[in-house]
Amino acid sequence: MIATTPLLAAGWNDQQRAAFQAQMSAWQKDEVVGVLFALFLGTFGAHHFYLRRTGLGILYCCFFWTGLPTLVSMIEAFFMPERVREYNAQLAAYIAAQMGTVTPAVAVYSRACPACGSTINADANFCSICGSKITK
Repeated sequence: MIATTPLLAAGWNDQQRAAFQAQMSAWQKDEVVGVLFALFLGTFGAHHFYLRRTGLGILYCCFFWTGLPTLVSMIEAFFMPERVREYNAQLAAYIAAQMGTVTPAVAVYSRACPACGSTINADANFCSICGSKITK
């Protein structure tokens, strides 16, 4: 399950959840790639193109010869993980909205895993810690 998902789709069946995961895995961005783009190709705005911010990417390309985009991209490399997480959260919200009704994530943890004792969601089928099947 994707940890960056900001929404809990109440009432979704397994097929809908699988479709959501397939869409997210196809479109989500990686934090490490974003940082590497900012460090090595930041002069040309590659990290902005990566996050689909084409306007800033074009601006960096227009002024790459000044050296200013290089300095700014070195600083932005420190902020890229948070920007990528924000992009992925917005993407998850968009995909979930396209698939149907969603509610804000208010997880009710009211059960304990019988195998390891960790706290799990009330409607979970498997424990996220030890992976054991939960019988209802």
